[in-house]
Amino acid sequence: MANETPKDHKMKLAVLTSGGDSAGMNAVVRAVVKGGILKGCDTWIVREGYEGLVRGNTEAEAPLSPIRSANPDVHVHDPSFIKNLRFGDGELLRDGTGDHRGGRVLERPVHCASRLGRCPWVVCPGEQADITSGSSSDTYSQGGTLIGTARSKAFRTPEGRLTAAYNLIKEGIDALVVCGGDGSLTGADLFRAEWPSLIQKLRAEDKITDEQVARHGHLKIVGLVGSIDNDMSLTDMTIGAPTALHRICEAIDNIHSTAISHSRAFVLEVMGRHCGWLALLAGVSSGADFIFIPECPPQSNPWEDEMCKAIQRHRDIGKRKSVIIIAEGALDRDLNPIRAEYVKDVLVERLGIDTRVTTLGHTQRGGRPCFFDRFLPTLQGLDAVDALLEATPDKPSYMIGISENKITRVPLVEAVKMTKAVAKAIEEKDFDKAMSLRDPEFRESLEGFIATSTLESEPRLPTEQRMRVAIMHIGAPAGGMNAATRAAVRYCIRQGHTPLAISNGFRGLLDDNIYELSWLGVDNWIVRGGSELGTNRTLPDVDLGAVAAKFQQHNIQGLMMIGGFEAFNALLIMENGRKHYPAFHIPMVHLPATISNNVPMTEFSLGSDTSLNALVDACDAIKQSASASRNRVFVVETQGGKCGYIATMGALAVGACIVYTPEQGINLDMLRDDVKFLKNRYNLDVKGKNEGRIVIRNEAASSVYTTEVITKIFKEEGGSLFDSRSASLGHTLQGGIPSPLDRARAVRLSLKCMAFLEKYNEILRKHSQRSKVITGESAAVITIQGSGVKWVPVEEMVAHADMKNRRGTHTWWEGAKDLVEKLVARPQLI
Repeated sequence: MANETPKDHKMKLAVLTSGGDSAGMNAVVRAVVKGGILKGCDTWIVREGYEGLVRGNTEAEAPLSPIRSANPDVHVHDPSFIKNLRFGDGELLRDGTGDHRGGRVLERPVHCASRLGRCPWVVCPGEQADITSGSSSDTYSQGGTLIGTARSKAFRTPEGRLTAAYNLIKEGIDALVVCGGDGSLTGADLFRAEWPSLIQKLRAEDKITDEQVARHGHLKIVGLVGSIDNDMSLTDMTIGAPTALHRICEAIDNIHSTAISHSRAFVLEVMGRHCGWLALLAGVSSGADFIFIPECPPQSNPWEDEMCKAIQRHRDIGKRKSVIIIAEGALDRDLNPIRAEYVKDVLVERLGIDTRVTTLGHTQRGGRPCFFDRFLPTLQGLDAVDALLEATPDKPSYMIGISENKITRVPLVEAVKMTKAVAKAIEEKDFDKAMSLRDPEFRESLEGFIATSTLESEPRLPTEQRMRVAIMHIGAPAGGMNAATRAAVRYCIRQGHTPLAISNGFRGLLDDNIYELSWLGVDNWIVRGGSELGTNRTLPDVDLGAVAAKFQQHNIQGLMMIGGFEAFNALLIMENGRKHYPAFHIPMVHLPATISNNVPMTEFSLGSDTSLNALVDACDAIKQSASASRNRVFVVETQGGKCGYIATMGALAVGACIVYTPEQGINLDMLRDDVKFLKNRYNLDVKGKNEGRIVIRNEAASSVYTTEVITKIFKEEGGSLFDSRSASLGHTLQGGIPSPLDRARAVRLSLKCMAFLEKYNEILRKHSQRSKVITGESAAVITIQGSGVKWVPVEEMVAHADMKNRRGTHTWWEGAKDLVEKLVARPQLI
């Protein structure tokens, strides 16, 4: 984290949520408030969005709660930390009085604690450190925004913005974090642009002093995009969109069974007035038959012919269900709206299919945030504070976004301008431009949907360019394996390749357990967890010569392996075996799929998002027990092998107070400090309202200090102050329905793998029959690195692998464990 703000230049920053609510907004508020406090800022919240900013505080500031006497049982490095603790008014939201007319709308967290969680926040005005984040009663599991949001008509007027500026200056606030959609960030950009003239006008009206003009001449402002539509340009993902996608896919998954039973078609309308991301990704993730999005209307005019032709072709080969997804802003090429009821009528009248319409509406906004909407907003909120601290009058105001797996800052004005340009391009019927203004992943997702949903009448490639492609699962099962296989099979059939399934890994290959897959046969695989092909950890060196012989026997011309560290090892073995076995001189690719996320050089593996969502769901349930017991610490054991990714990211997403990983291990001094931290933390709880807490331990963090041992230590040392229990999540983290992000990522990466095989097969095909030798680049792993997808030859990956511990030597999440501890003020309380 960056250096703290100097004491004589303490920044006052405020955070507000505006526009429509979306899951993850509470995580943003928490991160901004905690990040601000940790950086020495005076941090405020603005209730009811811009409306609250315009309304301002009409009452005198409520007095601070009395300073609590230092508990003699609490011993910390900095005594002033305890001396200055104050407790906020924790009942404001719980009994509803916080929303009474005339109440305060700009408040410091010390006054509005319960707006950010069920228990009061504990803050230190001097050192300013929040230390209640480790409680079980927090906002991570709550959707919406607890500080309120509103669509403010007043703020859209010059008079309203003038009043808002006065209210900020009156409270001494000189920095603002805005979390909202494109309209809210447009308002933020306008507010920033008008700020100098607003200051001048307030001074001319003698409402502010020359000193205030000098101090507030520059408004520092940062935007974070909270929108379920994912409609902001220059960022891959907006806050709330992943959770909304979860809600949509849950509904579609539930619809599948009744659609198959009755051989029906279902037309689903999802949100997205100007952006089709939800409809597109839901189509990719659920295996829909047809979609309608604003950016790319159907090519045919009339479009009804194109849709009916696609649906009828699927029905002709025996498909019993049809799913059509429509974004609420869907248009045809003449800008006429496409409505769900009309689509239903077309299917009934032209194809005679029993069809139903389902409009999901605001159910898409609700529910508990998924993992990604807890993790991403936390990182973005913390980076927003850093951006404000680094802001100067000559720097632009930033929007905090994400590209692949990298937090980015882009000028707010550019993001707003490009977002508006998309809507303008659609209005002008320039759909190619509208697509080009979306991020590259949007176009790739659309191409992926077309490739996996369209059943071609004739293969695309000539006979000589077609391949026999083998697909194999290796290692432990992971969510997304089947989705990746389905995408590869559909692409192969579309191009004219022969997709061959190798059941049960290399054992199955040696037993000739290999067969051809069909387009319809893999139709429902996208929503299935586990491994439909069967998987194990056997490597090809069990009998490398026999494996090569089977490659030759079945004329395998390209190999795609989906799995974890074992698949990486298998690819390395076969690449090294090329000097002895010509059968391995074919393009071979590894698509990482493992809940442990331990494959070197890639930041995400298929299955890790599904696993983290399972962990989040389990910990949310465990928290209820911890909270009800008031003073209970749960030690939760996770899988992950000797890689602490799942434990660390899970701890960050659920607000755990301690996390143990194999990378750092566990020792006696660490446990001694952890016991001290828990004792001090429980001693500072409001009497009678002690909160339960979560500790997460990776299964391989220590062979001595097991989950059982740690639980017993905490129980013994906690005495009457706190109790301890354990919970092992085990293989529940591997199973279940894959998350929509894992499904969508599986489709995208799988199609890239197929293109890779085609590329090197074409190179090999041009060689003479006697010199069919292929380079090392043709045996590679597809990886996500920072803001891009990159191919890494397997030999190159060895230098970045810890082969003994089966993980990479360097990881992008190395500092996350320290972040978990900082957010619960562990350094201050030991």
